[in-house]
Amino acid sequence: MNIKLRWIVLTGLTVLAIVTGYKNYTQGAGEMTAVNITTIDQKQISFADWQKQGKVTVVNFWATSCSTCVKEMPDMVKMYQALEPKGLAYVGIAMDYDNPAYVKNYVADQALPFPIAWDSTGQLSKQFGNIIGTPTTFIIDKQGKIIKRYVGIPDWAEMYAVIEKALAEA
Repeated sequence: MNIKLRWIVLTGLTVLAIVTGYKNYTQGAGEMTAVNITTIDQKQISFADWQKQGKVTVVNFWATSCSTCVKEMPDMVKMYQALEPKGLAYVGIAMDYDNPAYVKNYVADQALPFPIAWDSTGQLSKQFGNIIGTPTTFIIDKQGKIIKRYVGIPDWAEMYAVIEKALAEA
């Protein structure tokens, strides 16, 4: 295969990958009201119920084996404690490759104040566009639409601003 043809094929495959990734990422936007989660302590969470209550939701995909996730968790706790009284809902979702015993121990050791689920089948990751890297955090508005996605440690000032703005909207 000559170089020009090889370049055309590679460019076409790259464009296809980008379009497919974008479609998978945006596909869930506006559909987050259908998300239902069972936490590690067997409590049921319905995003539709949270939206009916006027909640803005933060969803954080993480893993106990992820040093960046562990590093950001105290700041997630501070954010939750500051904004939960204003209408913030939060759920942490441990990845399917995480050991559930490690997740439960970490939650207990850190006394995490928000619900934590373990994505044992990877289904929750798929609902959010196939999470690849952790931490990945989503902010979902009162209507159930994803309004912001962070991969890695977020810009905390920006994250607070996005959440505060969403909380203030009707």
